[in-house]
Amino acid sequence: MDIRKVRKLIELIKETGVAEIEIHEGEESVRISQYASQGAPMAIPAPAAQQVAINHPAPAEKNEKDESLSGHAVKSPMVGTAYLSPSPEADAFVNVGQKVQKGDVICIVEAMKMFNHIEADISGVIKARLVENGQPVEYGQPMFIIEE
Repeated sequence: MDIRKVRKLIELIKETGVAEIEIHEGEESVRISQYASQGAPMAIPAPAAQQVAINHPAPAEKNEKDESLSGHAVKSPMVGTAYLSPSPEADAFVNVGQKVQKGDVICIVEAMKMFNHIEADISGVIKARLVENGQPVEYGQPMFIIEE
């Protein structure tokens, strides 16, 4: 893959605020992410890496929080930004202690300017919310705990 294309992709990510992009051309592929995955080196300039270290909790803190909760974890199906309400002035889709049915919208994950409704995959009570409004989320990151 041409290095000029890679540089243009990096510029595009910086300009748009997209969290991550992956491109495949034949047998070649490139994946560019603004956020560090746990333990993996980052492929973006150092100033952004410093900002990420400040904005994200340490993996140890995250693991302690996840381990203390039991129930069904609703995980992010993609990398993006989590929104807890349909608009900034609206109430949250769900609150801790609220009953939800399978298929109820519990949040939105924005990825590449697309707003994806995230639905409860089981019926139960929201036991915990593990993300904040506007927080970046990773693929597979637990966002809610639902107790059946």
